[in-house]
Amino acid sequence: MEDRFADKLRPRGLGRQAAHRGGHTRYADLRPNKVQMNDHPTVIKIRQTARQQRIDPIDPSWLRETALAAGADDCGIVSIGRPEVDDQREAILRILPGTRTLLCYVCRMNRTPVASHQRSVANLEFHQTGHHVDDTGRKIVEACERIGIQAVNSPVGFPLEASRYPEVPWDVSHKPLAVAAGLGQMGIHRNVIHPRFGNFILLGTVLIAAGTSEESKPVDYNPCLSCKLCVAACPTGAIAPDGHFDFTSCYTHNYREFLTGFNDWVEMVADSKDRFDYRAKMTDAETVSMWQSLSFGANYKSAYCIAVCPAGEEVIPPFLDNRKEFLDRFVTPLQKKVERIYAAPGGDAEEYVRRRYPHKTVKNVSPALRPDSITTFLFLSPKVFQRGQSKGLDAVYHFTFTGKEERKATMVIRNQTLTVEDGHTGKADVHVTADSETWVGFVRKEKNLVWALVRRAIKVSGPPKLLAAFGKCFPA
Repeated sequence: MEDRFADKLRPRGLGRQAAHRGGHTRYADLRPNKVQMNDHPTVIKIRQTARQQRIDPIDPSWLRETALAAGADDCGIVSIGRPEVDDQREAILRILPGTRTLLCYVCRMNRTPVASHQRSVANLEFHQTGHHVDDTGRKIVEACERIGIQAVNSPVGFPLEASRYPEVPWDVSHKPLAVAAGLGQMGIHRNVIHPRFGNFILLGTVLIAAGTSEESKPVDYNPCLSCKLCVAACPTGAIAPDGHFDFTSCYTHNYREFLTGFNDWVEMVADSKDRFDYRAKMTDAETVSMWQSLSFGANYKSAYCIAVCPAGEEVIPPFLDNRKEFLDRFVTPLQKKVERIYAAPGGDAEEYVRRRYPHKTVKNVSPALRPDSITTFLFLSPKVFQRGQSKGLDAVYHFTFTGKEERKATMVIRNQTLTVEDGHTGKADVHVTADSETWVGFVRKEKNLVWALVRRAIKVSGPPKLLAAFGKCFPA
């Protein structure tokens, strides 16, 4: 009886042995045979209709026209083989195997909202233009697919490959590609400045699995005026007059309600004993601001460097006509603004704000970036290094990590700069030997250094004052 019941459920054309082989129906047994495939209506229709020929290489004029019609304000074309793509090529090919062409494009932001000292107005423009960039990329991909070309549009910002955090969570870095595509050059504020639109742009990139007969070249001059207005307006001192950029000072404040700031806020909630303890740590306004970012999209706390930049043919006229009026209109309101600045305790930003902007309030917060491995510790160290705290320090540090991650590295602090190298190079002034997990836990403030030294999980040889000076350069 069981066999008769099984026969009723068995797909037609399958023998009893095939249906019950190994106790499970095998996928191979369910596939239609060659005759059935040839008789399928879809197959018959396609074989009777001439297929649209795949266009390869793509006409560069068609690509440009398609990008502009989709919503881009300018675009450029870069071959996957260009030297400027070397450090991204592997990641790009993971996204779309067979990528041969990168179509880079810009979408112009409305300048007046971005320049407003009311950051809600500026952030609305950032978000709306960001959605427009993503929509533009999607339309370009759709056009490519209609002519039989595979393409992928990389997000302008979010979503990211968050599982890789705190290492680089994106696969396509739009800024260097935009520079290679002739869409501008990097200013000292680390934003791409378009020759016409200035830095009031957002960037997008479409990966295309086809070649093209023509590509773009970088702009042969830098639109940046070296006016240093971004230096004057930055509330954290992250942009120095000599061109140095303090990544962690910028990231800790401006991106407070993005990835790392959210981590810190969650831990602050978890550590609070009750609502009164939480209120002592966070004002109602800060809580509402975090809710706003979670509900409507993460908001920048400043981005003043973009707001005050006068570079670009369409942007510069007011600056040239009356510089004092330009400063009074765009720069001074941001400098005089009473606001809360987020900074790591003992870092360069805290010192800068207290000295330069005594009317602004400094709030110390946890590290903007923290490692979860020795690899990320070495990767992040140059980004969190505080050159102001390293003044007068000249020392070589050798690290030997054991245990789960065995690795050797050298850090050199000299002339207020930090270099990180694999292996041991030069003569060490200080040598640190540490169990890798213990060291990462110490850096993350999860393990006690004294206890680690007692247990010999961390061993240090060299002058203690040099080790203390090293720690001062990484105050978070």
